Amino acid sequence: FRDLDRPLALFSHLTPNWYASVMGTGIVATAAASLPVQPPGLRAAATIVWVAATVLLVAVTAATGWHWLRYRAVARTHHRHPVMAHFYGAPPMALLTVGAGAVLLGKDLIGVTAAVALDAVLWVLGTVLGVCTAVLVPFLAFTRHVNAPAAAFGGWLMPVVPPMVSASTGALLLPYCPAGPVREGLLTLCGALFGVSLVASMIIITLIWNRLMHHEMGPAALVPTLWIVLGPLGQSVTAATLLATNADTVVDPFTARVLVVGAQVYGFAMIGFALLWAGIASAVTLRTARRGLPFSLTWWSFTFPIGTCVTGLSGLAVHSGLVLIDVLAVAAYGVLVLAWVIVASRTFHGSVLSGRLLVPASVKPD
Repeated sequence: FRDLDRPLALFSHLTPNWYASVMGTGIVATAAASLPVQPPGLRAAATIVWVAATVLLVAVTAATGWHWLRYRAVARTHHRHPVMAHFYGAPPMALLTVGAGAVLLGKDLIGVTAAVALDAVLWVLGTVLGVCTAVLVPFLAFTRHVNAPAAAFGGWLMPVVPPMVSASTGALLLPYCPAGPVREGLLTLCGALFGVSLVASMIIITLIWNRLMHHEMGPAALVPTLWIVLGPLGQSVTAATLLATNADTVVDPFTARVLVVGAQVYGFAMIGFALLWAGIASAVTLRTARRGLPFSLTWWSFTFPIGTCVTGLSGLAVHSGLVLIDVLAVAAYGVLVLAWVIVASRTFHGSVLSGRLLVPASVKPD
């Protein structure tokens, strides 16, 4: 542990799941921007949070770069770890979340042109990386990792969800794309990314349900990852509603109306299952907490997935006009903010103040 007392050595075991803190912070901002109820000061506060997420993205990326430059041997082991490898899905989602915040909130600070350019760059990077994780991480799991029958956990969703985030954030760029083939191509690509992630996510959710039915709950530290299941559910509703909202810039009015109706039918069904899963995950989390739920970076699973449900509910609120959906969206956002405050403060203490989160499991401080 003495070697880790040197400041730069604290990055010797930096793992890709640190990007979950960027995702969890960024979604607090983007979810606020889409809420059906906009009280005074909310947008300003959300913009500040987006700036914080942007700074955090730069900091984590710089630290990761140093980690790969200085501790390459350690960095090369992450993809071989049957648990950690799946968290390579976090970096692309962090890029996409911050990029979406640029168009939704950052334009108030840097202007529309700069905000769209920033989002476009981050969207391309996040989409390319996300497609790579969706292909390569499952490939590693199929061919290199040794997985026991009870190995399925929420983290398995991490590498396959980024294409769904690309679908929803890509929809935000549709109005800013040149009319014609470019805009049509982006809409088509977003639809394909939606399908890629949805089918893969449903398969994995089935495996997680099967694991919970036939095996023990597993380590307490992995229990928060059950909340990741909400991620593809809420994000798919977000993608469906955003694509329906912005498709009228590409398709004819009749097709646009069909997409809006389809998004509502799909959205209500997925939100229903999301509420069911939230109830199950809450019960399991409370049961585990009574026995001891140690803090770790997996606690960030309480933030981004809930945030996607907020954005999904907000999208449904726009198309349905139902007051009940407005209430659910605002209530879910309240839960998101509470979860973020708790997890962010614990992360700040564990990384900046004590440094314990930066110490590998095999090395314990005196």
